[in-house]
Amino acid sequence: MKSVNTDVAYEHIRKKILNGEYLPGQALMTEVLAGEIGVSRTPVRDALRKLETDGLVSIQPHLGASVKKIQLKEFRELCDLRLALESHAAGLAARNRSEADLHEIRFALEAMRRLTEKIIQSNEDQLYPEELAREDARFHIAIMTAADNELMKKEILRLHVIHRVLALPTLPGQASVSKTEMNARRLSVLEKHDDIYQAILQSDPIAAKREMEFHLQELIDHNMLLISRSENVSLARELTAEELVYSS
Repeated sequence: MKSVNTDVAYEHIRKKILNGEYLPGQALMTEVLAGEIGVSRTPVRDALRKLETDGLVSIQPHLGASVKKIQLKEFRELCDLRLALESHAAGLAARNRSEADLHEIRFALEAMRRLTEKIIQSNEDQLYPEELAREDARFHIAIMTAADNELMKKEILRLHVIHRVLALPTLPGQASVSKTEMNARRLSVLEKHDDIYQAILQSDPIAAKREMEFHLQELIDHNMLLISRSENVSLARELTAEELVYSS
């Protein structure tokens, strides 16, 4: 039976991994963690096994536990799985959505539109990024909710936690992208979100699935292109509180 201390240890270690304090490949010593958290070694071991199931920790015989490292091929496979599940969820949302669901999706979309306009009009690239990520997350989560499939939603969220913690903080080549190019990309992303919303609004599951697949595939291709420019891929990033739940 899982103890309260297991939950405490699990949340402590998970948070450290997600905010970048424990980096990919870093050893997770049971005795050290037990002293740090203030629990015995047994709940720490139980927590590490649960984090292994989550995909955040690797446990090897005779070597112990460490923060999971991921190969480029596995990262691509993770992206492909996300694409398949989330595209299908968009199709389900077009079939199953309620008026309340549409309101939630539209609310997030309009917030994204306002924030995108503010970012484009501003001379400061760092303004509003967390707010935009939050509304992007809200948009996608609203679609998952509208799909009315809790098992699928849970798995997509699990994949996103792994994806975001293993994604590059600043993808290779991103620094060389001009503000004009970045703004054009932001507008394109916003347009794709609007296309997804319109398909769900029209109760068109084929179009909703197609538009979500197109949006995610473009995102995957863009990220893989930037990653491929680097010979030494280190997959880790710091997340905001909202991104610990989900962000695309």
